[in-house]
Amino acid sequence: MEPPKIYDMIIGVLTLDFRLHGNDSLKGKRKVAQSLKQKLRNTFNLAVSEVEAMDAHERLVLAAVTVGNDSKVVEGRLSKALNLVEAATDYELVHCDTEIFSSSGEA
Repeated sequence: MEPPKIYDMIIGVLTLDFRLHGNDSLKGKRKVAQSLKQKLRNTFNLAVSEVEAMDAHERLVLAAVTVGNDSKVVEGRLSKALNLVEAATDYELVHCDTEIFSSSGEA
């Protein structure tokens, strides 16, 4: 009996760092975060979570993750997600980073 064939899984992570100028409460920050997270989930079926600066009122850091079997598809999905985020908010996106990983260690 042959062992099962193992396929590479491509993992893409998009990290988004926003400045929420003028926001003075965690409630206001949560509203912005929930809106962006829902748009990314509904449009691209990404897993999205706030990952840093949880107690900061004027900083929001989200990470969006997707998986697939083709790095070009994963990169394209994250690129489109970034475009949506840039169009969907007036807040300043101070930094974004895209990382692509492979389950075999190569991307």
